[in-house]
Order: sequence, then structure tokens, then C-alpha cells
Amino acid sequence: MSTTTMTQTAAAESTATLPLGKAITAGLRAAMTANDKVLMMGEDIGPLGGVFRVTEGLHAEFGDKRVLDTPLAESGIIGTAIGLAMRGYRPVCEIQFDGFIFPGFDQITTQLARMRNRHEGRLSMPVVIRVPYGGHIGSIEHHQESPEAYFAHTPGLRVVSPSNPNDAYWMIQQAIASEDPVLFFEPKSRYWPKGVVELGAAPEQVLPLHASRVVRQGTDVTVVGHGAMVSVLLEAAELAAEEGTSIEVIDLRSISPIDYGPILESVAKTTRLVVAQEASGFVSVGSEIAATVMERAFYLLEAPVLRVSGFDMPFPPAAVETHFLPSADRVLEAVDRALAY
Repeated sequence: MSTTTMTQTAAAESTATLPLGKAITAGLRAAMTANDKVLMMGEDIGPLGGVFRVTEGLHAEFGDKRVLDTPLAESGIIGTAIGLAMRGYRPVCEIQFDGFIFPGFDQITTQLARMRNRHEGRLSMPVVIRVPYGGHIGSIEHHQESPEAYFAHTPGLRVVSPSNPNDAYWMIQQAIASEDPVLFFEPKSRYWPKGVVELGAAPEQVLPLHASRVVRQGTDVTVVGHGAMVSVLLEAAELAAEEGTSIEVIDLRSISPIDYGPILESVAKTTRLVVAQEASGFVSVGSEIAATVMERAFYLLEAPVLRVSGFDMPFPPAAVETHFLPSADRVLEAVDRALAY
């Protein structure tokens, strides 16, 4: 075999084309293989592999001492994880659906988030809480929420959300390695689209957990989003390009903390910013970004920062969810308004 062929073979073996859900599975497997203190807890995550089959195969591979089926008790899941973390374990909890997280809200915000501060940093709290979230799957009440702002508002918690399979694979491992608790929001509508995953990348080649990233270059308007919203923004950018408008798209990736560097650099270039999210707009992640950019880049802006979001109402029935969720057309309407200033 020639050197060129060997190099091509090695490169092929170090990458895989996976849907986002299976990329998370691969990331969980890698973390569990590397550290026997990593364990998983959640409802139906064992032999069933979870509602979305993200933990499929891990129970058979690692056994029921490391992949634990729990009762339907989110508060108990989080409370147990806190105790395990205090004893040196790295628990990864699955909340079956986004709207089910609220029974565990007290444990997350009043215990998990505060534990390191109570001990003045001497105690690590490496707990990851996986949360399938967001709409676009035509489900029922409590199954399509976007509650990330509640947790981003809480000091002591890290909050992230991947938008593509490669990020999902690496970010779940980085979250598990964190000494702080991490809320890992998984955009459930993106579980199935596939992408290339760099399985063989060296850790130093991987973007840090809390770094935002420009995913499409542009010159006229900057648009920012996270999770499933990124694919909508890319669609909007494609449509705008057909009409001669150049949109720069930034994937936020981390919701708390937020990496403003790429956002501010982009705004300095485009002078206009649109922030988009599935969640309702009032007191939201988009509100925080808009306020911060207005404070830090006011004299660079040629138009006010505009927001595109879900409406300020409970998530509606599946039959009308497309009217609630931001579309490419709604993003482009905001882009046009920004350009009109």
C-alpha cells in the first residue's frame, strides 16, 4: 500500500458520518471508556436506549451499574447525581423531555448550582444534565419547550447547545470533563440530520466548549443563534444570497458563558445584528445578547439590534407550531428591517 493510500485510509478511519443523536452516543461512549467514574442516569435510558435512542447500546456495553434506569423522579435524579459527584463520580443525567425538567428545577438551581460556591471552590461538581429541547417534532405539551434562559440566568451553571454532529460529539465529552455542572441542551429536531464527525481530532484541535463560531461568512448583516436555530439561519442566508444580500451566521454554541468575541468582530464588519431563538423573546438569551452588543458596540451599529423569537405565550399545539417557531422568512424580514435603517 502506498503512503498516500495509507494516509487516506487513516483519515477515513478518523472520521465518521453520523446523525447528531448518534454523535452524542459516540461521545458518551468515549467518555465512559476513558473514565470509569462516568455513569449515566435517567428514565428508560438502559436497555431501551432512551426515547430518542441516544443511549442505545451503552447499557449492554457498560452494564447496569453505570447506565442506570431511574424512577420518574427528576428531583431524585438530580439529587442523587449531586451526591455521586461529591463522592468523585461524574454523573450524566438525562431529562427525557425539556418540559420534564421543572420537577428537578429546585435541585438544579438551589443545590447543584451553588455547591462549589458554598465550598469556596474546594469541591468539584462535575454533573452533566442532558436535555432534549425545542420544537419542530410535532409533539404535545411539555415536550417542545426551550427553557435554557432559566438556567443561563442561574450563577454556577454552564449552559451549552450543539447545532451539528461534530460539535455534539466533542462538546458532550468536554461537558463531562468540566468541574462545574453543565446543562447540555440537545436540539431534538436535529437528532437525525447527518454530518461529518472528526473522531480522530486531537483535543487541542477542537474548539473550546464555550467558544462561539462563524459558520458562514458575510458582509451585510450578522445573524446569531444556537441549537436548531442555526440551520434556520443558514437557510435564510442562502435565500438572501440569491437576492444579493450577504449574511454572516454565528453559531453561539455556549449560552452561559457567551463568547462575544466573534459576535463583536462580526458586528464591526457588518454594522447590523439580528439574534434568533426558538424560545419566547421576553427576558431571554436573545435579550441578553442584544443588550450586551448595544453596550459594547453601540458606535459600530448602523441599526438597532433586532430579535426574532417564539412568541410570548406557552408553546402551542403541534398543528400550529410552525406559526410560533421562527422561520427563515421571519429572519429575513428582520434582516430587511435592519438594512432599511
